[in-house]
Amino acid sequence: MTPFSDLSLIPELFNNLASLGYHQMTAIQQQSIKPILAGQDVQAQAKTGSGKTAAFGLGLLQQIDFKQYQTQALILCPTRELADQVAKEIRRLARAIANIKVLTLCGGSALAPQLASLKQHSPHIVVGTAGRILKHLEKNTLNLTHLKTLVLDEADRMLDMGFYDDIIRVIKKTPPQRQTLLFSATFPNEIKKISQQIQKSPLKIQVESVHNEQKIKQVFYEIDKNERETGIMRLLEHYQPESSLIFCNRKEQCRIFAKQLWQRGFHALALHGDLDQKERDQVLLQFSNKSSSILVATDVAARGLDIKDLTAVINFELSPDPEIHIHRIGRTGRADKEGLALSLFTPSETKKIKAIETYQNRTINIKQITELNSQSYFKLVPPMVTLHISGGKKAKLRAGDILGALTKNTPITGNQIGKIDLFDYSAYVAVELAVSKQAFAVLNEGKIKGRKFKVRRMH
Repeated sequence: MTPFSDLSLIPELFNNLASLGYHQMTAIQQQSIKPILAGQDVQAQAKTGSGKTAAFGLGLLQQIDFKQYQTQALILCPTRELADQVAKEIRRLARAIANIKVLTLCGGSALAPQLASLKQHSPHIVVGTAGRILKHLEKNTLNLTHLKTLVLDEADRMLDMGFYDDIIRVIKKTPPQRQTLLFSATFPNEIKKISQQIQKSPLKIQVESVHNEQKIKQVFYEIDKNERETGIMRLLEHYQPESSLIFCNRKEQCRIFAKQLWQRGFHALALHGDLDQKERDQVLLQFSNKSSSILVATDVAARGLDIKDLTAVINFELSPDPEIHIHRIGRTGRADKEGLALSLFTPSETKKIKAIETYQNRTINIKQITELNSQSYFKLVPPMVTLHISGGKKAKLRAGDILGALTKNTPITGNQIGKIDLFDYSAYVAVELAVSKQAFAVLNEGKIKGRKFKVRRMH
């Protein structure tokens, strides 16, 4: 491992790294930061959680002239969730630098506040989705004349979601002499093509493309072609995972199977490309705060999600691409915890099994679904319940205000309160199931910061 002290960084960045607990570089940071600092274009393959945001973040921060309020770096992301995560990490890295402005511009958010912020003075760094960035460029409210660095994060997912044309239109509005950094979990031909169009002799880096499968228990179950739904039920009844991410290959299958799980008494939510931003936010926060036990998703919808403590990944269907299979199962077994990856396959999918074995360079564990203990009486009940509050940041609400309203002069304790998520006009708080009715009554009948808010229980 190489220490961050090997890098030539401005004191504000270098000193802040130590306070953040960043001492040794990850593999992607070790290979990419110095070339980025040297101004070289980089094409890097790295998985989520590899430290890639800090890699390109430190590089672009080092090169920004903070005395000039001009947009000098642009980071394009496939979704608002990823853009928010990236912007948050950039702000953490830059927190010792005075007067730096990092602005997030994404669809699904009101345009007026973004216009007001841009009019005030130009941000040094913009993080956003291609469609909304393009809208600002067409309105001439975002000026990229002084752009030094362009980053495409999760580039393969942006192409999967059909953003190719928007990306190219955005890039045409940037200076040709810019530095271009392309980060992607996979490198299909479409990514290689776009790299040739927008980059100049990029340094190609590939690290950690295969997850550490040693921590992940993988089991493949052979089924008949009409047994997928009952097969998943048997997996859930046998293993009883607290939280599961179930992958389907098609969004219609996500919708249908999530509904079937509900009918069987499981709290399951579907995540797919047809959801609007508000629906997507609500699905993700319920799953991440343990108010829902099962998330049924497509690969496109699930890429870039930061889900901690995921007990199991279950493949309703095998992906035709073994690399995508590895990325799926790599979402469990994180932070040195053991993971569980369960996959269903039919006899006609033997070729997919062999492709996965070849890719992993090891024999996989195959069992029959009949070997599982079926407990049809079993119901997977989430430990938390989410309450929605009809006020958020614009109402000057803070997490501490909600926590105080729930615990002050009530029997509810702080450790019975889970995640609190604040948006502009709404807030969500997870509470333990055992006190959920009491918590609802406290918020619905009482006040937060001296004001009444509507409260509803999310299902």
